[in-house]
Amino acid sequence: MVRIGTVVWHVQDTARATAFWTRALGYVRRDAESDVLVPGAGTGPGLVMEAADQTHLDLYTDSRAEQLAEVERLISLGATRVEWTYPDDADFIVLADTEGNVFCVVNKGAD
Repeated sequence: MVRIGTVVWHVQDTARATAFWTRALGYVRRDAESDVLVPGAGTGPGLVMEAADQTHLDLYTDSRAEQLAEVERLISLGATRVEWTYPDDADFIVLADTEGNVFCVVNKGAD
């Protein structure tokens, strides 16, 4: 089943936003080099502060097969594919919801 893995937050100042949200939510960096913030205790979606991207959800799946099935399921619910220039190693598929909000379905599996 697809799940919210990351919320990508469009910000102007990534350092300032990261400082605010880590204090506000008790989140910590996933690791020293990561720009992904994760809950310090418990579970929940990660947060990414991004100046070069728009605010959107990253929905995670555990395999390529699940990713493709979820994309088709979401399209059957009214989502649409978004024209996108993908890198060769893309693990994500870009869709838009019924209101035009962009989101990604990301394969987080080892395949």
